[in-house]
Amino acid sequence: MAHIHEKIDFTVAIFVVQDDRVLLILHRNLKKWLPLGGHIELDEDPEQAALREAKEESGLDVELLGERPPTTEPGTRALIAPRFLDIHRIHETHEHIGMIYFARPIGGSLALAEEEHHDIRWCSDAGLDELQPPMSNAVKWYCRQALREAGGPRVSSL
Repeated sequence: MAHIHEKIDFTVAIFVVQDDRVLLILHRNLKKWLPLGGHIELDEDPEQAALREAKEESGLDVELLGERPPTTEPGTRALIAPRFLDIHRIHETHEHIGMIYFARPIGGSLALAEEEHHDIRWCSDAGLDELQPPMSNAVKWYCRQALREAGGPRVSSL
């Protein structure tokens, strides 16, 4: 989606982890290694955006990791909180507030979204330092944190 506001937009980033590897994409326009993610649409909440972006960009269904408080009642729906928040400059006059989620795959089939990405791959901790073009230190830190918190062997057919 295009930018909703001229100065700032809300986005999601989803670090999907399976078997001590994190899923990364090589963004076609930005020419950077990034997690799955994108803009939160006007008609969705951050959780919905994260699940949608993961499916659109990878073909995978994911479960978001985190705690949902037991506060859902009529008129209120509790959301899984992002693991981290950041704000990052897109260009001189525009920023994104990023809601950073950790997730695990629960279904679907891995597929490259060719219109958006040059490549998609699972990457180990050691492999993060070998990516070309090199990954930013901030994204690499989030990858390693996701691997620490969500890594480990899991039974899956993906």
